[in-house]
Amino acid sequence: MMKVRKIQRKNPKERMGQVVSDKMDKTVVVMVSREFTHPLYGKRINRRKRIKAHGEKNLCLKGDVVKIVETRLLSKDKHWRVTEILVRKEMTK
Repeated sequence: MMKVRKIQRKNPKERMGQVVSDKMDKTVVVMVSREFTHPLYGKRINRRKRIKAHGEKNLCLKGDVVKIVETRLLSKDKHWRVTEILVRKEMTK
């Protein structure tokens, strides 16, 4: 019997973003924005990326700000998981 060794990253990637969709079971879509300066022209550029993240207990709602961390491949295009909810969206009646 072979022993399988788990490889853990010392510094896993972490991102913060806003939940834009919570319609799937145990999965949320998080919009992650980053701003950087163009190396040649110096203009500020905004880039946004939609990342599918695993939320085990379906606690995230649309509009929440969450922290996600990179993990092993969970499905075809899901390799991030939600670690904490930073800001809850206020419920309006």
